[in-house]
Amino acid sequence: MRKGGGLTDERRAFREKLRMEAAERFRQGDENTVIAHDLRVSVRSVQRWRRAWSQDGPRALASKGPASLPLLSDELFAVLVRELAKGPVAHGWPDQTWTLSRIKTLIGRRFHKSYTVQGVAALFKPHGWSCQVPVRRAIERDMARVM
Repeated sequence: MRKGGGLTDERRAFREKLRMEAAERFRQGDENTVIAHDLRVSVRSVQRWRRAWSQDGPRALASKGPASLPLLSDELFAVLVRELAKGPVAHGWPDQTWTLSRIKTLIGRRFHKSYTVQGVAALFKPHGWSCQVPVRRAIERDMARVM
């Protein structure tokens, strides 16, 4: 299960297993390039792992959990959906168009949480929402009002 913008639990466990395997190889005195080749990771990663291992031992290579947790719980997401249903005009925008930027602002105002625009898109994706962009311009488009 994904807990945020990071790896799945399974992938995180797999990566930790690789780091622990590298730690054993450090103990045996193997070269970084050999370890990187055998574990199919970059030499740079092995160098970083060795530096951490030499300072704090194998525990330095243990997983520290998800990189980030979702900022909005399922309960708060439900509140956000209700706020979105009120429409952008109810929240002070001049038209009825929700954009990721406006939703980001709404989340900041309503929940005092900070998201990036990409983070807002990622927040909605697991709930089955997607960005909708018109395929073509409306015939009745009033360019004076758009600008």
